[in-house]
Parts: sequence; structure tokens; C-alpha cells
Amino acid sequence: MFSKAAIIFLPFLPSLISALPSTTSNIDWFPCQQNGTFPLTCGTLKVPLDYEDSNSNRSLTLQLNKISAVKQPKKGSILINPGGPGDGGRETLAGFLAQDILIATGGVYDIIGFDPRGTGQTTPFSCFSNATDRLNYYSKFPAFLNSSDAAIGGRWASAKVLAESCYQTQKDVGELVGTGYVARDMMQIVDALHEDGLLHFWGFSYGTALGETVAAMFPDRMGHVVLDGVLNPRLYYAGLDYEEVIDSDVSFDGFFEGCVAAPTECALAQDGATGEILKQKFYAILYSIKYQPLVAGTTIIDYQAVKTPITQAMYNPAAWSILANGLHGLLTGNLTAFLESSATILASSPVYPNLGPEATQGIRASDTTLRTNNLTSLLPIIDTFFARSQIFGDWLSANTFNYAQWPFHAKGAYTGDWCDIKTRNPILFVGSDVDPLTPLVSAINASTSFPGSVVLQHGGYGHTSTAQPSLCTAKAIRAYFVNGTLPAPNTKCEPSFSLFANKTDVEALAPIANYTKRALGEDDDVVLLKAVVNVGRGLMRRRG
Repeated sequence: MFSKAAIIFLPFLPSLISALPSTTSNIDWFPCQQNGTFPLTCGTLKVPLDYEDSNSNRSLTLQLNKISAVKQPKKGSILINPGGPGDGGRETLAGFLAQDILIATGGVYDIIGFDPRGTGQTTPFSCFSNATDRLNYYSKFPAFLNSSDAAIGGRWASAKVLAESCYQTQKDVGELVGTGYVARDMMQIVDALHEDGLLHFWGFSYGTALGETVAAMFPDRMGHVVLDGVLNPRLYYAGLDYEEVIDSDVSFDGFFEGCVAAPTECALAQDGATGEILKQKFYAILYSIKYQPLVAGTTIIDYQAVKTPITQAMYNPAAWSILANGLHGLLTGNLTAFLESSATILASSPVYPNLGPEATQGIRASDTTLRTNNLTSLLPIIDTFFARSQIFGDWLSANTFNYAQWPFHAKGAYTGDWCDIKTRNPILFVGSDVDPLTPLVSAINASTSFPGSVVLQHGGYGHTSTAQPSLCTAKAIRAYFVNGTLPAPNTKCEPSFSLFANKTDVEALAPIANYTKRALGEDDDVVLLKAVVNVGRGLMRRRG
């Protein structure tokens, strides 16, 4: 679902597939040291490779890690999924979230990261035999379908090449990495923990589709489940999620309006133009560059080079000042400034250490029901994406080509009707007012499938509520995990940071400390909000 800034080859690990023991496995926990400095415990758990093949005793080994609760009495364990699909949860927890997500959930749960099948160290989904072949493939296909008149045909052909390559390398397990099987794996983890038998879960972005799926499949075993940055499950599985881009251009409009509202902090606003005029100037130069790319030294700045940092920056308002510097350079002919801005944004974009793009397709394309070998039949779908968003429409619509030609159908998929699913405990959905990828309406639509669930409206920009954090939102999520207390229906939380604030964390958080008349370092509100800020930063580095 998300673009990937870096791809590092990791070969398929056949040793992770073995014979299943005759009895249900326990988690084998052991001390470990991963990327971060916070103390972690690592673990492995054997689960069935194919849940629907009763004649097979083959298993795969899930890779997990854990941060232990710091308060007593401990309430259990929370599993996390940072998104993707394609993200491995272990490295996300170890390298980016760790202590902060412990604080954000109240400190009374163990936090468990796990690599879903097809990701990280759990049977990573690899479609190329070496890094050179992979780089050669990804360097050639157009990321944006509106980048040229030939882009649609080129991307269709590229999708066919990827499908064939993935079939040749993954035909033994390609149908076994779908979300339905991951949901079963999660319940295997819950059983092996020997706690209350309930799933407590925090899922972001694609993690919300995973959470919706496991809740639909095991409704009577849901504990406290929080889904933030919500996908509409009906459209996700259909492979036709037009809803994703409903607010993409609204987000881009907000970038320009936020800029002119903070003229001392936004380079674009120095010209004194309105947000609408700035937007029109941008689109004029973008479509000029489409046909006449610019050259800066030995670097070509084409349509794709301009749109890529914009799509990435829309995830995270903290990057908007940097984007403004770059677009100001583009509009004024300072191409060096544009290239420097773009490089900074892409350096902080999602980094998938283990085959992110292929894991994304291996999971999501296998999940979808859309299949056709007729490109023409897909053109109305592409047109709909284009009509709904100039910024994201020609990017996300390209996934349709992968879905249509994908050689695998995920086994064990949830096939229910997404109606009247009564979970043991209600789900807390969190949707942002202007999320460029998972709009508030998707949270509302998903909630209708689960009677008793609540949608918490977060009044911010960016992808998930952590992108423009809110103390109100953070307290609501923590209260649900700690006490099971849901926010009242129709609750809306405003962000605690303004757009283009350009302040350090301490400066931005100081008003809270002053308001409560407590020292900055001792204020619980400040500690909580800073933790959520850091969770957001970690997710931005890991997203997909």
C-alpha cells in the first residue's frame, strides 16, 4: 500500500519451514539484542504452514519479540502491526517504537511484535534470485500512471513480469501468505501466551485490515482492539479501494492553506499568494515538466521525480516545511533546493529491509478477488482513481494491475459479508479528518460492520492519528487499553500541534506543562504526547 524507499535482498529461508510438532507449540522466548537499546526478549513459535491441508504436518516458524510491562498488575499482551502489508513487526518494535508504545498503552501490557508470514524473518516473500535482478526490475517500471502516454501500458507489462517472476519463485507458498492465515497465526500466538485467551491488538493502516479480518473470523475472542488509519475491508478485498484517495487532494490543499497561514514558517508563502494560487502554479509546472523535464547538472527532474516526494510528504505533516522549501525552489528555478528537499524527504520515507514491495503484493494481491487479463476492462477503474485524486490517483491505481494479473489466491480468506459482526469487546476505530490514504469515511464504513464499535474522530492531517498527534486522542487510546473505556460516540479530538509549527518537541509541549503547572519532565501529559510523537516517527520510517 505504501511506496518503499529502499530494498535490501534477503534470500528465502527454507529452514523456517519444517514439520509441525504433534502438540500445540509454546513460544520459545530467549534474550536478544536488536537495533534499539531498550531491553527485548525474542521468541519463535511454530504454526501450521497450511491451515486447510489436514494431511500436512509442515509448519513455519513465526519470529516474535517482546517488551515487558513495567506496571503491575499486568493485564496481558498487545500484539502490534505497523502496516504495509510488508512490514515486519519485530524490527519496527525493536528499532523505532519500543519504550514509546509501552507508554502509549499504559505500561500494563507486554508489547509483542511479530513478522507476519511473507515479511521480515518469517518466510520472506522474494521474487528475484538476486539483488541485481530486483534493482533492474524496479528501476524500469513507471510508478505513476499519468507520468506519460505510455505509462499505463508499461506498468501493465511490468505487473505481468512481476507476477511471472513471483510465480516461479514462490509457487510453493504463494497462496499461503494471505491475511486470513496471518489472522490464524495471531490466534496461535494468543493461545501460546496462556493469558486470558483474548487478542489485544493495535493495528495501523494495513494493520486495520488485518484487525478487521481477525475480528470477523474470531469475534468471540476479541479483547481490546484499536485500529488506526482504517481501510474499508469490503473494498480492500475487492481490490477496488477508490475510497482510499477520497481525501488525498484535500490533504494537498491543506498543505497550501497551512502554508499561507504560517508565512514565516513556509518558504512558498513568501510570495504572498493564496493557497489556491500556489496550487495552480504547482500544477502548471508539474504538467509542463511531464512533457519537458528539467535538468539539474546530471540529474533529470521529471514528473515522477516531482510527485514522489509529494506523495511521501503527505503522510507526515512534519515534512511539510521541507516540501515547501523544495517546491519553492522548483517554482523559482532553484533546482538544487528542490533536489535537496526531495532527498531529505525520501531519506525519512518508509524503509523495508526485507523485500517490502514483493511482500506487499504477495499479501495484498493474493487477498484481492480482482482478476482479469484484459487491460481495457480496467481503464474505467483507473479513470475513477484519476478523477478522485490528482496527487495519489495515478499512483495507487497502479496496484490494480498487480491484483488483476496475480497468480495466487490466498487460502483461508475470510468470505463473510461484513455485516453484524458482534465482537466480545467493542473495537475502537480511529480516523483522521484529512488522511491522504485512509480517510475518516473508511473508519465510519468499517465500524458499521461491528455493532457496538466506536469511531474516534481525530482532527488532524497525515496518515494515522500519530502523524499530527493529539493528547486527547492519545488519552482515549490509552484509556481503552488500560480500562476498557471507550470515548463517547461522536467524540472529536483536535491535534496538539499546528501545521508548519517548526518547533522542537520541548517547545511545542511546553504549553501543556505550563497549563498543568508541573515541571516539563514530570508531566504525565507531556510524557504521553512525546511518546505518541515518537511512535508516529517510528511508523513513518516503517510504513507501508
